[in-house]
Amino acid sequence: MTLDQYRSVADRLLGPWVSAADRLGLSPDQVSVIAFLVAVGAAVAFAAGSSPLYAAGALLVLLNGWLDVVDGALARHQGVASDGGDFLDHVLDRYADVAIIAGFTAGIEAYALGFAAVTGVLLTSYLGTQIQAVGIGREYGGLLGRADRLALAGIVGVVAAIYAAPIAAGLNVVGLLLALFAVVGHLTAVQRFLGAWRDL
Repeated sequence: MTLDQYRSVADRLLGPWVSAADRLGLSPDQVSVIAFLVAVGAAVAFAAGSSPLYAAGALLVLLNGWLDVVDGALARHQGVASDGGDFLDHVLDRYADVAIIAGFTAGIEAYALGFAAVTGVLLTSYLGTQIQAVGIGREYGGLLGRADRLALAGIVGVVAAIYAAPIAAGLNVVGLLLALFAVVGHLTAVQRFLGAWRDL
């Protein structure tokens, strides 16, 4: 279930956003920083753990995901795509992932579950770049990529704003999301490892 395969569809919808960013004189790196700050805003909203702020956090998560696509498209539009920009984008994406998961975790005070979720997410991303480092190519596939995680986080933010009571095993929808990130994140990391190991 990876939304990354639909990146070409998103690229076709980016025109107005790229044009607006270009008219404002923004560089791709600046858009990457703005996307990160939006993720921090989402984390703060989730950490508060209140219904209206969950909805606000959900919108900010989705905006973070969209801006994460805009920065690359803007770099191509301006003809300034570079390894340095790609590096900055990936670093800020990882910090954004940590911030969003930390916000969810603090909101329900499920720190062990949050730790398992964030390590699963980080290892998934690490395997993607490590596979590239050994010369196979960047790996975005697996059970749950970044686009999927952001979409789910946005949906869960909306659901939590409406219904925050426990659903299963004493966990509400946020806790279930963290459990999903923990389990599927580590499974995705293993899936990427095994695929790369076969290729090597």
